[in-house]
Amino acid sequence: MGPRTMTRDRILGLDEAAMTAARQRQGRLTKPPGSLGRLEELSVQLAGITRRSVPVLREKAVVVMAADHGVTAEAVSAYPAEVTAQMVVNFLAGGAAINALARLAGARVVVVDMGVAALLESHPALLDRKIAHGTGNISRGPAMAREQAEAAVAVGQDLMKDLARQGVDLVGLGDMGIGNTTTASALTAALTGVKVPTVVGRGTGVDDGGLARKTAVVERALAVNRPDPSDPMGTLAKVGGFEIAGLVGVVLGAAASRVPVVVDGFITAAASLVAARLEPNVRPYLIASHRSVEIGHRVILDELGLEPLLELELRLGEGTGAALAMHIIEAATRILAEMATFEDAGVSDRA
Repeated sequence: MGPRTMTRDRILGLDEAAMTAARQRQGRLTKPPGSLGRLEELSVQLAGITRRSVPVLREKAVVVMAADHGVTAEAVSAYPAEVTAQMVVNFLAGGAAINALARLAGARVVVVDMGVAALLESHPALLDRKIAHGTGNISRGPAMAREQAEAAVAVGQDLMKDLARQGVDLVGLGDMGIGNTTTASALTAALTGVKVPTVVGRGTGVDDGGLARKTAVVERALAVNRPDPSDPMGTLAKVGGFEIAGLVGVVLGAAASRVPVVVDGFITAAASLVAARLEPNVRPYLIASHRSVEIGHRVILDELGLEPLLELELRLGEGTGAALAMHIIEAATRILAEMATFEDAGVSDRA
């Protein structure tokens, strides 16, 4: 049976009472007010998301969605398309960067085939949710049918609901798909209206000629498909990717389940932008892990009003930045939960 059509779950705003209580507790902890900077703000945001004045994060996961892109036929990547399937096998074997960083963070890695253009062998850790064997070439026509985009979003929503029922209370977004920085660039330009050269970067490391070719491909994709920014689902279908659409669903499902979402780099930020255009209430559920060297990522962060926690010149994807940021996010909750108040510790507050 194929995936169901997407339905909208109600996404509520953050819990103001929990946030007020968290702020009040921060003001009583044994430190000068505001001295822990953004960790204090983050703890308050987490309180509002989880509806707990002292949030506790017990179960972390990074959802890595993989798919291929027909636009690789235009030589927009430094790597061949078959690397997508090969890297999925690497994820399942535990040998990729995301596996190492997720282990360090105490997070499980959930690997999802959303549209890899190969028949992957079954594996107990692989979720087969393949919509099709890769998207169409966006420089010549739409990436997918609208129904496929909606089905892919529904996959992400359903998966996130299952993870929340299993106890996952912090989710990071990850991606794999050769050609997907081209797709993300097209999505970003279409939804924000910025000029194409300001969102196209070198991706996997193309040279100057490759960058010029990639920019021209994105411009052609927008001219051919004419996406309407007021129709985010239609834009996703025209110039998106199956893994990006699936991650849109993960964002929507996480917000509906009151689970904080840790955004990784450019691809997952593009998915988050689509989700925020579909449901503006998801924005406060997003935590930007880092600022990528991909120039389009910066455009999205500005558009969403997100300030990243880290700046490490990352451009790998896979959810690596999200896994790194989980340490900081958990630290914010530990400070709120485990630090003594002035009253508890018998320490004199300021006059």
